[in-house]
Amino acid sequence: MKDLTEGAITRHILTMAAPIAIGMIFQALYFLIDLYFIGELGAHALAGVGVAGNAAFLVMALTQVLGVGTVALISQAVGRKDRAEANLIFNQSLMLALLVGLAVLLIGYAAAHAYMVSVSSDSATIAAGRTYLHWYMPGLALQFALVSMGSALRGTGIVQPTLVVQLLSVIINAILAPVLIAGWLTGHPLGVAGAGLASTLSLAAAVAALWFYFHRLEHYVGLERRLLAPRWREWGRILAIGLPAGGEYALMFLFSAVIYWAIRDFGTAAQAAFGAGSRLVQGLILPAMAVAFAAGPIIGQNFGAGRADRVRSCFGSALFLISALMVAVAGGVYWQAGSLIGYFAKDGVVVRYGVQFLQLISWNFIAQGVIFTCSSIFQGLGDTRPALLSSTVRLLAFVAPVMWLVAQGGFAIEQVWHFSIGSTFIQALVSLLLLRRQFSQRLRPAAAFAR
Repeated sequence: MKDLTEGAITRHILTMAAPIAIGMIFQALYFLIDLYFIGELGAHALAGVGVAGNAAFLVMALTQVLGVGTVALISQAVGRKDRAEANLIFNQSLMLALLVGLAVLLIGYAAAHAYMVSVSSDSATIAAGRTYLHWYMPGLALQFALVSMGSALRGTGIVQPTLVVQLLSVIINAILAPVLIAGWLTGHPLGVAGAGLASTLSLAAAVAALWFYFHRLEHYVGLERRLLAPRWREWGRILAIGLPAGGEYALMFLFSAVIYWAIRDFGTAAQAAFGAGSRLVQGLILPAMAVAFAAGPIIGQNFGAGRADRVRSCFGSALFLISALMVAVAGGVYWQAGSLIGYFAKDGVVVRYGVQFLQLISWNFIAQGVIFTCSSIFQGLGDTRPALLSSTVRLLAFVAPVMWLVAQGGFAIEQVWHFSIGSTFIQALVSLLLLRRQFSQRLRPAAAFAR
């Protein structure tokens, strides 16, 4: 295996990231289209969907458990040229996806109302969020099968089929959103229920399309009934890698839930602004996340092959690319905050809160880029516990002062954003320190193996 220069590794990351980024850009368009039509329904709908959408972080936490574990184990198996191992992991991942998806569907319906009541005091906002969750919950359950199949492909270095499926999903959602939410053509607007239903139908189409690809075209890994029977050892391996990564998303849910709780006395407008602003930010940072997603499997393959030099080079290249993207996004958000939030919120108070939130939170982006990079390396190395630890540090650094602030009363909402910025930079520093420790402990043995 010949050595690769830093430039060659950077090009490899970009080659992997480009189709992922395209898919994520279209995913961002889905976010924005959905947000536009929900914004037309008013502040209560915007706040309700924002609060309800935060609950999706819990589902994302579980899909992350499945996806990260699958990518890490399959990519390392590919690096060792062990096709049988890769195929076993895929089938076990798919069975986990089916079982956990069903459990999420049942629990989600049972807990939706209790969650909404816990973070909002406005009855109209609670009703909107509950309705949205009821129609979106089947789509969230379908995410598990989609993530299992997409992660298996990404672990083998194949990203184009997942990209095509993502594009299909976004196109379907973009068509259905105005029809179901606003009642275009039908004359029967469903409001927030239509937003949830549009997402569910588009995800169902995506799962069907990716399943067709696996059934007809995928040859490296595929469905084998004899490999679907639960194997506790493989489940344990997937969960050991994935659980800490999933814990990151669970902590993100708690982080946002604390914010919704802390600002609820500022009214529906403040919660609507935070929900819309957060959704905007999620869409705008997706290209940087695409680079991180691409770096993970490359790290895993080179680590599995015992190439410590390439692992280090990949980290440097990914950090540079992601930081550059995040700086550009931060500048655009800061200077165009009014225009961005104005597209999706018509209420003047919502816009004012939204501009303040976006301009302050844009200072987070550079630190978030460092966090994304470190998390992708941890995933590739097959040990996501450090990422969970850094996320826990951030949560504690944020929650403790915010709870003290709320207890004092009479605080300004921007103080919450200041604490968020500070806690994010703390997490970035902790992530770098933990990654340095991982490199010193794990790459030397890998380098020795290569020799």
